[in-house]
Amino acid sequence: MPRPSLAPFTLLLLRIGNLTFGGGDPTMAALQREFVERRRWLAPEQYAMAFSLARVTPGTNVLAFCAGAGWLIRGWIGAVIAVLATSAPSAVLAVWLSSAYTSTATVAWVQSVFSAVAACAAGMTVAGAVLLVKPHMARGWLRPLTITAAAFLATQAGFSPIPVLAAAAIVGMWWGDK
Repeated sequence: MPRPSLAPFTLLLLRIGNLTFGGGDPTMAALQREFVERRRWLAPEQYAMAFSLARVTPGTNVLAFCAGAGWLIRGWIGAVIAVLATSAPSAVLAVWLSSAYTSTATVAWVQSVFSAVAACAAGMTVAGAVLLVKPHMARGWLRPLTITAAAFLATQAGFSPIPVLAAAAIVGMWWGDK
């Protein structure tokens, strides 16, 4: 596998790590396309290993993946650069936006913008839930709709998401196809 110089490696991580929307999975998919298919900096097996280890690592999976892939591509310096390039710019932006929000929260048009952003985020959350549940509805709608609605109501009632997910998994296994 070719070993890239630090500049193109860092620029690629800055671009993908900070401009890919949808969370860690789309970011890791975009990095797979670049690292494995386009640039051949990683073998498919190396990507699979970094991805698998990142999925079982506590914390933010995408940062664990970037550290692992960076280490495979450029060693320790690659791991450090990968984590910093994918996290530092967005962290700085989040701090700046929080500061900007607190100083302009009483301005009417700013409130309208944030209301629109909240509506978009809610819509994306609902769309994501529909995409997760839809394949299971092909075999019938009662079970997935009931489990999804119960999980939603439980989280709205104040239950922690982890016990709700565990309960939904147990109910789904118990109420499986027989």
